[in-house]
Amino acid sequence: MLDRIFTVVAGRIAALAGQPLAFIVAVLLILGWAVTGPMFNYSDTWQLIVNTSTTIVTFLMVFLIQNSQNRDAAAMQAKLDELIRAVENARGQFVGIEHMSDTEIERIRSDLEEECRLEEEGGKVHRKPKPTETVERLRRRY
Repeated sequence: MLDRIFTVVAGRIAALAGQPLAFIVAVLLILGWAVTGPMFNYSDTWQLIVNTSTTIVTFLMVFLIQNSQNRDAAAMQAKLDELIRAVENARGQFVGIEHMSDTEIERIRSDLEEECRLEEEGGKVHRKPKPTETVERLRRRY
């Protein structure tokens, strides 16, 4: 129950905070604070107001943003896992690799890139050009 409430509240706040109007309001608040500086003789209290306010907002937004990113990443993984499961020639071993270590994932990615560069034709293995080589060849054409 609490998890669901947090998800709804976090989603709504994240959606609002990502709007251009939220940025405009933030800029106006900072401008308003700056304009009041001379009225308060740029006192320590005047400075403390903006420092404390921005620190609190930043602190809370970090948690909301992280929650949103975690939820988006989990949804994306579920979708990709479903595609792997649904495609006939896809390799099911890739389902769940997001739980492996960074080193293991990097090794898999490197192996896949190398596999994509090698192509079998008529029993012979031919090296396919790297994407950077292909782009460079296209640039030389023009």
